[in-house]
Amino acid sequence: MPNIKSAKRRMRSDATKQARNRSVKSTLKTAERRLNDAIKAGKKEATQIALNAASSAFDKAAKLGVIHSAKADRKKSRLASRVNSSD
Repeated sequence: MPNIKSAKRRMRSDATKQARNRSVKSTLKTAERRLNDAIKAGKKEATQIALNAASSAFDKAAKLGVIHSAKADRKKSRLASRVNSSD
């Protein structure tokens, strides 16, 4: 445990950020899993909706600084190419 006042504050803010990051990353994994399930099911409309949701989730995560913007772009590109190749 920290003894210095600023370190105590920092520990509290780190815990808050960690909780937010964990929540956002969980959302990303869920969105990606839903898209993979839709691709496997072969439903084009559901796949497109899931792709839009996943892209939006990655953009929001990058905006919050949870993941790097380049990583978000890379993931979106790879997911889109998987959707296009499954058609």
